[in-house]
Amino acid sequence: MKIYNSMYGVIYINSTFNNTISTLTDNKGNTIGWYSSGVLGFKGPKKSTSIASQSISEKISFLAISKNIKIVDIYIKGVGIGKETILRIINNCGIYIRSITDITPLPYNGCRKKKRRRV
Repeated sequence: MKIYNSMYGVIYINSTFNNTISTLTDNKGNTIGWYSSGVLGFKGPKKSTSIASQSISEKISFLAISKNIKIVDIYIKGVGIGKETILRIINNCGIYIRSITDITPLPYNGCRKKKRRRV
């Protein structure tokens, strides 16, 4: 098991309507570990609940502590339910959150409008 000298890490959270995926990386972007609700045994509609995101955040924070990562930046993407739950539990596990950034893509012009009807 590789122990990292750097105390800094990055957690990416992708929270959709159907699933929640959390990835722990180092500062260079190399993946240390990841968890999703399907990996932890949740199936079907239970994958998108806040209980599933709770267990994901516990696992990812214990992984960070075991790899000697104490300070993290968090990047959140998506519109799912478990975003606030993950942040709260990571903070309660003893990891210092340096920054929280929302990287959800937003359309700036939208789709093309329908053709005007000619009568």
